[in-house]
Amino acid sequence: MTDLSGKTALVTGASRGIGRASALALAASGARVLLHYGRGQGEAEAVASVIRSNGGHAETIGEDLLAADGATRLANQVRSVVGDRLDILVANAGMAKAAIIEDTTIEDFDALFALNVRAPFFLVQHLLSTMGMGSSVVFLSSLAAHTSVGFPAYAASKGAVETLVKHFAAALGQRGIRVNAIAPGIVDTDMSNFTKTESGRTYALGIQALKRLAMPDDIASVVRFLASEDARWITGVTIRVDGGSKL
Repeated sequence: MTDLSGKTALVTGASRGIGRASALALAASGARVLLHYGRGQGEAEAVASVIRSNGGHAETIGEDLLAADGATRLANQVRSVVGDRLDILVANAGMAKAAIIEDTTIEDFDALFALNVRAPFFLVQHLLSTMGMGSSVVFLSSLAAHTSVGFPAYAASKGAVETLVKHFAAALGQRGIRVNAIAPGIVDTDMSNFTKTESGRTYALGIQALKRLAMPDDIASVVRFLASEDARWITGVTIRVDGGSKL
């Protein structure tokens, strides 16, 4: 198993879904995990309890990343806990909006970019003083950044994330910091509630080469890999973890 003993990790949006699974995977490999939550304090505390009951170390931190200064406040809280060393940052917190062009509002558009793009950008900026040689940043992109799924504003925000990955990797490589992204397809989470219907599940399976619905653990395993020494020569890339969607 991947050994992350002695490493510190921050996972944003860790109360459920892919964030929860990622936090559990990192902790199972020995990392001390800070679990960020926006509104799901109880859920985040439950994840922390699971980690502690398995002999791991976890703390929870609440912050609204939709707020203009949310990333700054979260970074300040993180530094107060970890001091000057953060080894792993998983920028997972995000939102989706299932809206076509005609139905997208300015408020929707601004919220998507605030949480999906602005928050991780400035979180990295404010945490740079805690990261150094061997640190790993993992962003969450989406299948929507690579192919049309009908939600252009959401897709644009994830396309922006993948652009940031390349620029951040180029800028931070000299410090020994790796920056990558994972682009999941349709995953069985609250964000993909449409898969609870027969028609939604049929659609999801129909666009995939591997004929099953992805679970959060399928994505978390790749998060753990990118955070580990096994991925030491990988930076500036987006890995599609989508069961061969829309090949």
